[in-house]
Amino acid sequence: MLERERLSPGIVAVALSVWSLRVHGTRRRWRRWEAEFTCLCCGEGWARDKLEDALLMLPPRAAGELRTQVERLDVVLLGRTHHEPTADPDLAWWHRRC
Repeated sequence: MLERERLSPGIVAVALSVWSLRVHGTRRRWRRWEAEFTCLCCGEGWARDKLEDALLMLPPRAAGELRTQVERLDVVLLGRTHHEPTADPDLAWWHRRC
């Protein structure tokens, strides 16, 4: 319902898949349905942005289930990257990692 009314249909699943690829590395090729949502200028950060949007819009129970998956990925990313001190401090934390 959320995706039909406030986001694009299927976007949360795509965003979760793309964010997982960003976190774990891109050893495999992008699937067509992932690649069409990811461009060189945006990178994969858009995916975490959409997940954050969904977390804020979903009902508490559904948000909690998604949050569990997203937080697991975030922990991995935090362990594999470092803070970019020259990044714009107004950006979300995941856009300030490299």
